[in-house]
Amino acid sequence: MTIEKAKITDNEILTLITKKSKAYWGYSAEQIQKWDKNLTISQDYIRENNVFKLVDNDLILGYYSYVFKDEKVIELDNLFILPEHIGKGFGKQLLLDFLNRIKETGIEKITLDSEPNAEEFYAKMGFVKIGEFETAIKKRFMPIMEMKFIN
Repeated sequence: MTIEKAKITDNEILTLITKKSKAYWGYSAEQIQKWDKNLTISQDYIRENNVFKLVDNDLILGYYSYVFKDEKVIELDNLFILPEHIGKGFGKQLLLDFLNRIKETGIEKITLDSEPNAEEFYAKMGFVKIGEFETAIKKRFMPIMEMKFIN
């Protein structure tokens, strides 16, 4: 099993992983369709951002991506695992790889907008909820989380 930089041509499988992973939390097909633009990973997105995939025997099990907000802040933009592999430690493996990868960047803080169902996972990994915002779905709030990062 390896974690490697995503290829531009991985965009379709990464989009599929994103949508399947989101649907895992019980969102309807109609809701997933409404989020289509936000859940689509384009070739341009991969070209312009830091995207890394978890590969096992040529099968992509999940991925993460991050963006620099400025020289001191990185946003973990995506972290998704195929539903049949959720709960097997792959999310933790991806997150630890991310933390290791950015440790020499000089950043001071990592931020993310968490899927509400993943808030506990991020909290266990050391992120703290600092706020939330209401989504297009009434009474559904996205936690805003951060981790102070000391080099």
